[in-house]
Amino acid sequence: MKKIIITYGIIAGLITGGLMLATMPLFVNGTLKTENGLWIGYTGMVIALSLVFFGVKSFRDHHDGGKITLGKGFLIGLGITLIASLFYVIAWEITFARSGEWFMQQWSTGELDTLKSSGATEAELQVAKQKWDEFGQAYQNPIVRFGMTLMEIFPVGLLISLLSAALLRKKEFLRSVNN
Repeated sequence: MKKIIITYGIIAGLITGGLMLATMPLFVNGTLKTENGLWIGYTGMVIALSLVFFGVKSFRDHHDGGKITLGKGFLIGLGITLIASLFYVIAWEITFARSGEWFMQQWSTGELDTLKSSGATEAELQVAKQKWDEFGQAYQNPIVRFGMTLMEIFPVGLLISLLSAALLRKKEFLRSVNN
């Protein structure tokens, strides 16, 4: 079980972390648009975390006579998710060290522009700007940043883990040829 968790977790982490490290320079130089960042980021997470499904399936097909309980499947998925999430957070810390000021500027400017275009008053814009400035100060704290970054990917992994465990507890679902 540990070998499967570590193997699939590292592969998922390399994918999600690698995608982040590869795409951020493309956002900075304008090749990718920041408005598409959420779609690109979460698509990469889902692709990487699809390895949760394959890890749980590998365990089911090669251990315990081709059976797995919901709980055991979920725990395997959770372990893979934790490792992948750690890689993701490390990749973000590397990325943030390189382009954190640019990122924060783009994020706050984009949000303030959205407020302005939706008809916010000057007073509302000033309140929002003050909140973004406070957020930017808090985000400089690595513990706050770690928690926020972890909460981007971890819930996605939890959902995929639960779904994978629920589907794969049925022995007939994508049954291995050997079983």
